[in-house]
Parts: sequence; C-alpha cells; structure tokens
Amino acid sequence: MTELRRALGLGDAVVVGLGAMIGAGVFAVFAPAAAVAGSGLLIALALAALVAYCNATSSARLAALYPESGGTYVYGRERLGPFWGYLAGWSFVVGKTASCAAMALTAGSYLWPEHHRLVAIVAVLALTSLNYFGVQKAAWASRIIVGFVLLVLAAVVVSGLAADTTQYERLQLDGLHLSGVLQAAGLLFFAFAGYARIATLGEEVRDPARTIPRAVPIALTITLITYAAVAVTALGVLGPARLASATDPLADLVHAAGLPVLGPAVRIGATVAALGALLALILGVSRTTLAMARDGHLPRPLAAIHPRHRIPHRAELAVGLIVVLVVLVADLRGAIGFSSFGVLVYYAIANASAATLRPGRYVVPVGGLIGCLVLAFALPLRSVVGGLVVLGAGAAVYLLRRAWR
Repeated sequence: MTELRRALGLGDAVVVGLGAMIGAGVFAVFAPAAAVAGSGLLIALALAALVAYCNATSSARLAALYPESGGTYVYGRERLGPFWGYLAGWSFVVGKTASCAAMALTAGSYLWPEHHRLVAIVAVLALTSLNYFGVQKAAWASRIIVGFVLLVLAAVVVSGLAADTTQYERLQLDGLHLSGVLQAAGLLFFAFAGYARIATLGEEVRDPARTIPRAVPIALTITLITYAAVAVTALGVLGPARLASATDPLADLVHAAGLPVLGPAVRIGATVAALGALLALILGVSRTTLAMARDGHLPRPLAAIHPRHRIPHRAELAVGLIVVLVVLVADLRGAIGFSSFGVLVYYAIANASAATLRPGRYVVPVGGLIGCLVLAFALPLRSVVGGLVVLGAGAAVYLLRRAWR
C-alpha cells in the first residue's frame, strides 16, 4: 500500500496550525462575540483559550502516541472504543465541512460581494487542486498567507495604539452575564480550533512523536497573543457597543484610528486569511476522511493514496465537491455556530481519550472535557439543536450498519 510522504518539519507543522487558526475568524468573530459578551469579551477570549489549551495538550499527548492520520478519530477508537472514534470523526468531518463553506463564503464576500458564491466555489476548486499536488506545496502556501495576515494584523494593532486611547480608560466589567460570556467563548473557540490540523497530519510529519507535541503549543501561543492584541485594540478604539454592531470590525477600527488608507489592506487580509484557513481545513478534513475510509466507516475507495503525489487524492476531491455543494446553500453565521458545536464535541472525545493515558494526570483532560461540553451547550439554540440532530443521524447510521453486519 502506498504511504503518505513525511514531508513536514516543525516549522511546517506550526504554519499549518497558524494558517487554520489565524484565519478569517479574527476579522469577523469579535463582533458577534462582543454582541453577547459586551465588555466581557476579554474574559470570553481567555476562557476559550483555556479550553483550547486543555484540548491542545490532550491532542499533543495522544498524537505522540498515535502518529496516524485522523486525529481524534484514531484516539477515540484506540482509547474509548470504535463508536467514540467514529463519533469524533463524524463530528469533525461534518463540522469542518461547514467551516470550509464558511471560509469560502467569507472570501467571496470580501472579493466580490454580488457574486460571493461563485467566488467561493472557484476558491474551493483552486485550493483543492493545490492540495492535490502534495502537502509540501500547501505548507509553503500557508507560510506566505500566514506571514501576510500577521503583517496586516500588526498594522491594525499599531494603528489602534496610535489612536485616541480614551476608550481604553472607559472599559468596565459592569453588567456582565455569565451566559453571554460563555456563548461568546463558544463562538471565539471557532477561531482557536485550527491546531487539530497539525494532529490530523500525523502521517505526513517527520518525527511526529517529537514534532507534534512541540508544534501544537507554539501555534496556539502565537495565536492567543495575536488575538489578545487585536481584541484589546478593538475594544479600546471602538468600545464594546460599536464593536458589537460592526459588520467589518477591523476595517472600522483603522477608520476610527484615523488611518482609512489601511481599510483596503484589511479587506485583502481578510480574504487571504479566509483562503489560508480553507486550505488548512481541506487538508484536515480529507485526512480524517482517509482514516474513516480505511476502517470502512466511509466508502473504502476514499482511502486511496496517489502513487506519485502520495496524498489521499480521492478523499480530497470528495471533500472539495461536498464543500462546493454546501456553499450553494450555506448561511455564514449558521455555519460558524454549527461548526463550533461539532468541533467542541470532537475535542470533548479527545479529552476523554487523554484521561485514560496516565493515572494521576486527569486535571487537564477532565477540565478540557467539561469546558468543551459547557461551551458547546452555551452556543445559540439553533446551533445546538442542529448539531445534536446531525450527531444523532451519524450515530444511527453507525448502529444500523453494525446491526446489519
């Protein structure tokens, strides 16, 4: 059987994670989060980061032990049993397919709003083609994208620091509601979830037992610092109320800071970030699809590996096609909430799996498990109900197929 090529080093793995995390979410997620958390946005960000840290630590421990494509699908299968592995894989594939559609639609909305779905479809097809020719080319594309987006965000933060700082002095924590903070944390978690892409590439990373546990915390730390700087700047310049009502918060920020010339750069940065996140998402979803196809939970032909490029080419093409279909009918904000629910369930299973590794090391995985479940059910009711229905359908398919066999 043709194997995947181990072409990614530590820097490549970190960049893949950054490409997935520092995506379009940083340009859009602060507004809906501020709408429910108000001045508690920073508390919500810290809470989302804490849950993400627990998840990242659990994922890194498991990835070192099981350096295979599939991430928590493999960990759940090996530590908790086949059903839990399947449920994790199903949650990831369905949730992240929605994320792919959301990122594609975001890019379309910035590039050509009147024909955003057409642009989104072209973006999906182009990035699927790029992934088809090898993971190393995708990693180099991610380097360029991440570098550009970080430069744009640095310019946003610097412009905010140079602006009138009276809003910084007015920030208060009055009128906080726990439900609002938790819901905002659940929405903000959407922007942190990209480190899973590192674990799902386990068979394409050199020395995965050493590389993955190092790459995950590095990528997460860089992302947290970046998000915290942007959040503080946005609150300081715009204030919670204005930030909550902004349709393009970072563009509004540079305008309020007296530097409207940076507006086009911010919009280009948002587009590039969305494309970078989409690139990394297609990589991760296709690798989990590969792992599930190997075990017969998805059609076995999807487990085929290209003899020359040594990538799961059928899985990537299938993922690209499904994302195109979702783009035709998807609602952007609904896709984000639905994706957050699925990914939080995915990480809940990762933490439960990690809790079985070593006696006496329960604090991080149990904390992560509880945090994931709390944030998942704090999301908007529509996202929770939709997520439960889809998870229930997946579980029913598994049980019916098992009974048939």
